[in-house]
Amino acid sequence: MGGAGHPEVTRVLFVGNSFTYFHNLPELVVALARPDRAVSVAMLATPGAVLGEAWATGAPTAALRSGADYVVLQEQSTLGGELVVDGIPRPQDPAKFHAAVRLAVADIVSANSSAVLYMTWARRDDPDAQHALSHAYTSIGEQLGVAVSPVGIAWRTALAERPDLVLHDEDASHPAPAGSYLAACVLTATLFGLDPRGRTSRVTGQAIDSEGVLGEPDSTLIDLPEADAAYLQDVAWRTAC
Repeated sequence: MGGAGHPEVTRVLFVGNSFTYFHNLPELVVALARPDRAVSVAMLATPGAVLGEAWATGAPTAALRSGADYVVLQEQSTLGGELVVDGIPRPQDPAKFHAAVRLAVADIVSANSSAVLYMTWARRDDPDAQHALSHAYTSIGEQLGVAVSPVGIAWRTALAERPDLVLHDEDASHPAPAGSYLAACVLTATLFGLDPRGRTSRVTGQAIDSEGVLGEPDSTLIDLPEADAAYLQDVAWRTAC
């Protein structure tokens, strides 16, 4: 428990894949929550991980035994499938994703923790996929009474309002630094009810490469122009609140 001068720490477990570990998203959330909230994070994320398969390994439930106030669940970017139409990966039917969420949420509730769904974004070459992704996340969230962090919706807004901002990485799928920063701002608002406006635009921490391999412990994760960061903070707050 937190005492005088020692605020209680909120523990967050992130379960996902590269959309979670790119630019060390959990550490961005830790930095953005300061000084209002002391946050510790753990992350289970490997390249291309599908939520149902990751949960079936038992690693997330084992991690839950160490305690977590929140568990952030992120599905593979096409909802765990390999549907390709006209050469573009497309979101598949969400049935497998929904089944995985039900199983995960049951375990999370049993561990006296709370689940939060991290809604992802559409690929740059398939922007209309956002509708399917948004519906997949919000429908199961409503069904189970689980909070959904509307990251993908914030991305859609920012891409429409500020097409000059680069949110996608060069592969048109993964997040560029600004994309991870926007995701972190939305998650900070969803998890803790904190307004991200006016918060830091530069974060240092443990580097992670594109394959999920840890790098230098005191690297620059994000360093955005203040005006761009302020815009992304505002979009996040407008979307999440």
